[in-house]
Amino acid sequence: MVKIFFLLAFFFFSLNAQDLLIKKIQNLVNPKTFTKDRAFIETIFSPKSEFYNSDGAVDSIKVIKTLKENGILNLFFQKPRDINISFKTTGEDLFFIKIMSDALQNIGYYKYVTKESSFDGTEFVWKINLTSEYAADPIILSQELKKNGCEISDVVRENESDWAYVIDMQNARLNVSELEGGVEFSLKRSLYAYWLDVSKVQTLDIKSSVRNEWYPYIAFYDKSLNLLSVIKLDTKKTNITLDIDSDAHYIKISDIYTLKNIKDDLILLPVER
Repeated sequence: MVKIFFLLAFFFFSLNAQDLLIKKIQNLVNPKTFTKDRAFIETIFSPKSEFYNSDGAVDSIKVIKTLKENGILNLFFQKPRDINISFKTTGEDLFFIKIMSDALQNIGYYKYVTKESSFDGTEFVWKINLTSEYAADPIILSQELKKNGCEISDVVRENESDWAYVIDMQNARLNVSELEGGVEFSLKRSLYAYWLDVSKVQTLDIKSSVRNEWYPYIAFYDKSLNLLSVIKLDTKKTNITLDIDSDAHYIKISDIYTLKNIKDDLILLPVER
């Protein structure tokens, strides 16, 4: 009797697991395409057990990758259209927006508008709108987020142009250079502020050439990207020495007016904690 109970339990668990995978595929694929290619879909998703994570959830990214590789999922539109994307996480909101903004920029999305941001005590949601000829590719976005230690734990296609992502930030970090004591580091000319990991640094000496018209703007952040302190100097500097607080994990280096003032490299000389 006990043996029969376990066999039935295993059967219903397996059936439910298969239903979860099929429901995920149906969510991602056009209904007509799903009906037409149902037999082919059953073939490419066999064995179904390979499309689940260790926690029993459907591996959305692997499912999307398989659908794309087999020509079943089309992310392109006939003409540009409005796209709405929502990102959800249980991580720190400012840290999350910084990571997502960088990731979107790196995959080519520069012009988007924040529609809404909210926190209900446990989950932070950031919704954006943009105009594009194609939906954001979940595979490319996943690869970009992995550089920051983040994982896409679920993807939901709400309709043809609206998508929702659930992001795991448990191991999140900024994808920036980490300064090491005694190792000189150069900041090349850039139109964007410089971000660096200073978690192992006690002091930092920054040298600027006489050709530069550098008016320092330097901000310190903790591991969750909470602002700790800011230095703003309205005088040209060719050298500045910074004491790095033990809580500081990241530093942003810029100019209070414009980064066009920095024509030559800034040379950084860190001292280890």
